[in-house]
Amino acid sequence: MRVTVPLTEPTSPLQIRDYRLFWVARFCAVFATTAMVVVIGWQTYDVARSAPYNMTPAHAAFQLGLLGLVQFVPLLLLTPVAGWAADRFDRRKVAAFANGADLTVAIGLGLATQAQVLTLPLLFTLASLHGVARVFIGPSMSAIAPNIVPPALLPRAIAFSSMSWQGASVLGPAAGGLLYAAHPALPYWIAIGLIGLSSVATLAIRPMPLAQMRRDLHPLRQMAEGVAFAWNERFLLGCITLDLFAVLLGGATALLPVYARDILKVGPEGLGQMRAAPAVGAAVVALWLSFRPLERNVGVKMLWAVVVFGGATLAFGLSRNYLLSLALLALLGMGDMVSVFIRSTLVQLNTPDAMRGRVSSVSGLAISASNELGEMQSGVAAAMLGATGAVVFGGVGAIIITAIWAVIFPELRRAKTFAPQYRQDDQRIADAITKEPVS
Repeated sequence: MRVTVPLTEPTSPLQIRDYRLFWVARFCAVFATTAMVVVIGWQTYDVARSAPYNMTPAHAAFQLGLLGLVQFVPLLLLTPVAGWAADRFDRRKVAAFANGADLTVAIGLGLATQAQVLTLPLLFTLASLHGVARVFIGPSMSAIAPNIVPPALLPRAIAFSSMSWQGASVLGPAAGGLLYAAHPALPYWIAIGLIGLSSVATLAIRPMPLAQMRRDLHPLRQMAEGVAFAWNERFLLGCITLDLFAVLLGGATALLPVYARDILKVGPEGLGQMRAAPAVGAAVVALWLSFRPLERNVGVKMLWAVVVFGGATLAFGLSRNYLLSLALLALLGMGDMVSVFIRSTLVQLNTPDAMRGRVSSVSGLAISASNELGEMQSGVAAAMLGATGAVVFGGVGAIIITAIWAVIFPELRRAKTFAPQYRQDDQRIADAITKEPVS
């Protein structure tokens, strides 16, 4: 006699095979790219300060700002295309395509570093290609997670995913600095293997149904729909733009090469540790949230988290003690992690599946704009105010932006839980524009 054991619903995202593959894919890709980003930043500043350029510290810091700008331009131009592609095509293959672009970056920089032929134009060109990779991988990977876990597990899935991202962001920068000290090209060779493994894990996820987009609409119209939905839904708009403007002003990490080389004088190893410190704080918070996810007063907690981020940025700018600076960077990461966790969960749960790729691309553009344009802003501010003045200015600005957003977007303060905040008529509009017309 055969006994049938009833299937039980998973109680953890890690019990789901596809989610484990997703977790590994994200960890490997983030480890590789964060290690490369640390080395690219160091090489850009070091090349600018060395012959034949021999730039002053202020002018070399401005090159770091330009490095952020060249990564942002493709994000600005290609974000609508990337969001449309994530909703129109197999999201796994879109992510693998983006990994291929990062693989090209790693190979090019590895060979140039090995041959000692690095130049600023080459660094800027390959950094721009890295920007192309980021714009496509963001919405495609973000839109995969809600399709492979039940909605009730999505907050925990996002927390585990954030832990993967932050854990890799801890190990990647530290490893990048240490590997670079051992041999300048070694971080790129390691990155090549990890990016390849990420692509294999992503493609091993079981195929999922394509988003139900209207096939009769022109692609440009489909791209515009995601932007329109995010723009017209004030709650989503408030979440997305808060991160945009707060991190745009509070981005101290762009100037870490300046602190490592000229202020704290800790070299590339210290730069790797400083780049990893925010991720250490964020990883601790992500681990906590994966077991004890936030459930109440999420909007107010998100706002206070951004205030902590700004305050820690301000204090870091003034610090001249290396250990204190590391602690402040970790605190900065903790505040940022709470904000990212709440915002990511709210955006995913407040967006219909058929539009998740396009709305995620809008959110990704805001995140990337805050990072890359934040680097540009920091570089310009450093050229005018010095590195310390630029970081302090940014921290104060992040706090002021949060106070303003709490007033002009009261929907954020009123968000008590992660339950969808959009209006029923917004849902009907979203449903209508994603369904096939009746012939």
